[in-house]
Amino acid sequence: MGRNLLEPIWENSSLSELDVAIKCAPTQRSHNRLLAMKFLYLGVTHEITHKTFSITSRTLFNWIKRFNESGVDGLIEGSRTGCPRKISKEQGDKYASLIEEPELVGETHWTAKKFHGYLRDELNHEVVYSTVVRWLHENNFRLIVPQSLPLEQNEEKREAFVEELKDLLEDPDIDVWYLDETGIEGDPRPRRHWEKVGKKGKVPYKGEHIRMNVAGMICPRTGQFYALEFTHMDSSIFQVLLDHANKDLKLERKRNLIICDNASWHKKKTLDWGNFELKLLPPYSPDLNPIERLWMILKAQWFADFIAKDRSKLIERLDKALMWLINRTIKNKKTCSIQTYI
Repeated sequence: MGRNLLEPIWENSSLSELDVAIKCAPTQRSHNRLLAMKFLYLGVTHEITHKTFSITSRTLFNWIKRFNESGVDGLIEGSRTGCPRKISKEQGDKYASLIEEPELVGETHWTAKKFHGYLRDELNHEVVYSTVVRWLHENNFRLIVPQSLPLEQNEEKREAFVEELKDLLEDPDIDVWYLDETGIEGDPRPRRHWEKVGKKGKVPYKGEHIRMNVAGMICPRTGQFYALEFTHMDSSIFQVLLDHANKDLKLERKRNLIICDNASWHKKKTLDWGNFELKLLPPYSPDLNPIERLWMILKAQWFADFIAKDRSKLIERLDKALMWLINRTIKNKKTCSIQTYI
């Protein structure tokens, strides 16, 4: 190779710390430097490493040197030189409390940039941004969009429902089905996609109210999905769904519960449930109905940026979308897993 490269000092970072740093790297160049260190950690030779990343042996030497002097922060663009400033356990415990309860300092929420600014300006902690991001990941914090839930929810009823559901799921003679309705619009739902810089993405729309309703059922244990399309929904239409489900579905267990929301047509006393038994969700609790996740996937996969010129085109698209859901049985089991909230 022409020269002997320094060996990385692995006391500066564990493999798991390298993985987190790679995931949080702010630039592609930082990502490559960290990934090269991981290669060396896993025993890849210097020669293969510098050829893989299309760099010279001298450049790899410099990366190793920076890693030995400053750990992973030495490989991240924009980080300060010298020894990286640490977040101590005591500081970490305090910061974790602030992340979980931002109202303690008059905030409603945190982003990594906002929290880094708070540490710097309010607590005089001169920690670099990349270190804050890595600390968040290492402590199992994730940047998410919170789910909107109605204020009218009754937590006691929700907890009682979940506890009862746990008992039902342990009974080998009972299958639990989840039922819900959703509307599919003929106009598109724009979503993010790649475009050339300077070009504005456009999606046409008609502005006409073309709509179809879908009533569907999912058994999370098996992933079996069943649905029918309707122009509207009321108790008589809902009875049609029940009649067809009783006729078409091959039920594997003695008792089959249908869990659904408190829509008026679900509670009609004249309904004939056939081989099914009704169990209502707690009021204002759509998050406890896993079929909601299927509707989100259906609309994102099939109806984003889609425009129906007339009702027949919407029905044609909807037919294909529902068949796609019916055939993804194994994925349905994972998507609608009840274990996510019990």
